[in-house]
Amino acid sequence: MVLDDKGIWLRRGAMLVLVISHFLLSSYSQSQRYDAFFLEAICQQEKGNHDAAFDLLTHCVEIDSMRSEAFYYLSRYFDYLKDRDRALSYAEKASRLEPDNETYMETLANTYVSRRMYGEAITVLERIYDKNREREDVLPMLVQLYEQQQDYEGAIRTLSRLETVEGKSERLSMAKSELFTRKGDKAAAIKEMKQLADKYPNDQNYRCLYGTTLYMNGQQKKALAIYADVLKNEPDNRGAQMAMLSHCHETKDSVQAGVWLERMLVNPNATTQDRVMLLRQVIGESEQNGGDSTRVLNLFRRVLYLPQADADLAIFCATYMNLKKMPSDSICPVLEHALTLEPTNAAARLQLVSYAWEAGDRDRVISLCQDARQYNPDEMAFYYYQGIAYYQKDQLDQALNAFQNGIGVITAQSDPAIVSDFYAVMGDILHQKGQAHKAFEAYDSCLVWKEDNIGCLNNYAYYLSELGEQLDKAEQMSYRTIKAEPKNATYLDTYAWILFMQERYKEAKIYIDQTLQYDTDTSAVLLEHAGDIYYRAGETTQALAYWQQALERAEQEGDVKNDRRPILIRKIKLKKYLKE
Repeated sequence: MVLDDKGIWLRRGAMLVLVISHFLLSSYSQSQRYDAFFLEAICQQEKGNHDAAFDLLTHCVEIDSMRSEAFYYLSRYFDYLKDRDRALSYAEKASRLEPDNETYMETLANTYVSRRMYGEAITVLERIYDKNREREDVLPMLVQLYEQQQDYEGAIRTLSRLETVEGKSERLSMAKSELFTRKGDKAAAIKEMKQLADKYPNDQNYRCLYGTTLYMNGQQKKALAIYADVLKNEPDNRGAQMAMLSHCHETKDSVQAGVWLERMLVNPNATTQDRVMLLRQVIGESEQNGGDSTRVLNLFRRVLYLPQADADLAIFCATYMNLKKMPSDSICPVLEHALTLEPTNAAARLQLVSYAWEAGDRDRVISLCQDARQYNPDEMAFYYYQGIAYYQKDQLDQALNAFQNGIGVITAQSDPAIVSDFYAVMGDILHQKGQAHKAFEAYDSCLVWKEDNIGCLNNYAYYLSELGEQLDKAEQMSYRTIKAEPKNATYLDTYAWILFMQERYKEAKIYIDQTLQYDTDTSAVLLEHAGDIYYRAGETTQALAYWQQALERAEQEGDVKNDRRPILIRKIKLKKYLKE
């Protein structure tokens, strides 16, 4: 549908109307001209040319205002354009012209509902049902509309029609009973549920529902007698136990309430939702009374290892323990139990990964993430944690594999910060493996996802400077890092070194001095950089002092892989900067 700047349809169909009119005006009857325009309108609509279809339909109305089809289609167009008044007017016109058309009546009813004209909608829907008794699908909507109008008689009458079609059921009887209660007819409300219970005398659940209706309508004594009889026949009847618990709360009998609560929690018929709801109430009361977790945790222990359909209760328990700041070694078994119930529960596994990470147990992190890749193959976080854990264990190939697999599950909805870090760490790994240009490709991808990834900007810039490549680009990236964190010694050192590589020695000296000021554990590499920069700045004596300090620190560090001692000894001996 093409719209102009004011939201008005472009009338490109006007030309089509003129062309067709030219051929039909003189030779066709009114009815034939209407049919021709209407058929062309439908063709244009099917092609997606809605502006042309709209104009053709409008012309149909001008030709013959007693034909219904054009009014019906135009009402839908006006509804789309949010012109509710004309949409309603045209829908009413179509329905008046063809009063037996169910499609028109249904559209009109929906239009009335959208405008909250519920009385009018009821009239139309009743007409549909009167004309076609097979249209039971309109009855639920009629019930809702009668309720909206607080016409309880109408709603009850409509539910009775549904009962004629579907037969008596718990759903319909409860709905009718509730409506009788809202209407103030307690006797009828009770009678409705009694009829259901009498129809199915061996179903204790219906007897319990009958008891609840009695209770709600002021006949508590009779209701309690029914609950007692139900529990005599079915000691684990969920509805009766819940009703007794509610009664104890209402009468403020806390001792008996506690008894029924515990019976309900261990009831084999109780659902996870029942147990979570009850424990949530207990937690609320506990927090109001000082927050003692002893009773709550005892209740959790009683029910946690009962047969469960899902892991919701275990997750709820872990969440509560976390809220009470309990140690992770007491929460982990609960989360592990959750995974035995529901191995695909990513939240439980991520929490376990988090605890293992905090404990420094990288092997446990790797194991958890490996399992997750089977059960949650599309969850990017597990690839990330596994990759980082391998990286910290200096297992570069395994780390790279984890990250590369993780990239395969990235989507447009993925967290840009995490995706950016994926590529950043991949770049670091590739650089360590001697694949500098592949590393730079990874860094470029990282910055596409998050252009201000400061760690990536620093490493990318430094590695470019080491190769003496794209120094202007490196300087711009490095400058962004020191603007973001002006007291970060690592970033200052990188920027100073890039300025050195650009032969901007005086500026480099300013930034290396700042680096030394903010650095808390000066490394051999930093001290060597300081010596090189001071030498090029014309201060040879201070340069020699820094080189000597760098040599002493290198001996302390004992980094065999990146041993700088031979080159430092030569610089000191020759008293000059040596380019490697």
